[in-house]
Amino acid sequence: MQDNYNWFAVTKKNTKGRSFPEKPHPYRSDFERDRDRVIHSHAFRRLEGKTQVFTPGLDDYYRTRLTHSIEVSQIGRTIAKALQLNESLAEAICLAHDIGHSPFGHTGEHTLNNLMKPYGGFEHNWQALRIVDLLEHPYPDFMGLNLMYETRLGLAKHHSPYDNPKDNKFPEVNCSLEGQIADVADRIAYNCHDLEDGLRAGLIRPEQLKIEIVQQAQERINASELKDWTIRRTRTAKSILDFLVSDCLNASKNELEKADIKNINDVYSVKRNYIIISENSNAMLCELEKFLLHNFYLHPTLIQATEKIQNWITSLFDKLCENPELMPGYFRRFIESEGLERTVCDYIAGMTDGYCQKLLEEI
Repeated sequence: MQDNYNWFAVTKKNTKGRSFPEKPHPYRSDFERDRDRVIHSHAFRRLEGKTQVFTPGLDDYYRTRLTHSIEVSQIGRTIAKALQLNESLAEAICLAHDIGHSPFGHTGEHTLNNLMKPYGGFEHNWQALRIVDLLEHPYPDFMGLNLMYETRLGLAKHHSPYDNPKDNKFPEVNCSLEGQIADVADRIAYNCHDLEDGLRAGLIRPEQLKIEIVQQAQERINASELKDWTIRRTRTAKSILDFLVSDCLNASKNELEKADIKNINDVYSVKRNYIIISENSNAMLCELEKFLLHNFYLHPTLIQATEKIQNWITSLFDKLCENPELMPGYFRRFIESEGLERTVCDYIAGMTDGYCQKLLEEI
């Protein structure tokens, strides 16, 4: 069995580079620079105030969109390192995969999409591209962050059961293996950590956990011997995470061993993913996802705020369209080129939950 998959990886020899050429950095690779540009961006920092499942500020123990992104990057880098792929590229995509999210999670995204349907809609993966290509502006010579082509491609192609972007900007059928890692890492992270947060909040009760992947995890950690519920809850989630990462590594190695890949273009040209979870583990993970949907995401405690959030964002959108002078001058300058409604959407999408509420109260 071949242990070195470096020829599948994105490297400085096969990259398509940046839209605006830049001098090489003396001690950081191009993809390390991408990672750092994402971390230092305004959009990344604002993830701290954006909903993952619970609204930030209600309880400091729950995950935010920022802590989720950091956890995804840790999983992604682990997988990339074990498969000897481009760790920094995988990490950059993982860190940036949610920077296009609107305030108030998927409720906010669906509301903005409905408001923007006459103007092209709204989808957070494509918003992430708008941010890195246009809205961030820390450099004097170009708009955006001027990220490497493969980093942007990974954002454009990112998908999960809750992410299905309509891609029409990139000619590739698929993204790199590093981008595929981000897809799997995201799916592992939010399922394991949403389960843990749901249990912590008491919205999921221990006696409900009759699903196979959870029961197997509890057997592995000898859960019946753990009297401290906090430890038991945390170790269960971590055991599921470790199981899925290990499964991903084994299944992906088998896929890559069988694959007829001669160069990176072979990865780009097929819809099939080579970074996968095995069929049996995927079935168990799907069962967990179904459980979380019906017992957590659709819990009355969480959905009772849905109508209120929809009204907040709709009111703010209408008010700003009627009075664009209420937006900062930085955003108003995009109205001519991007259109009023798209500019208002960009402004609202970048807000934290708290700032969105505060601005609506002020105006």
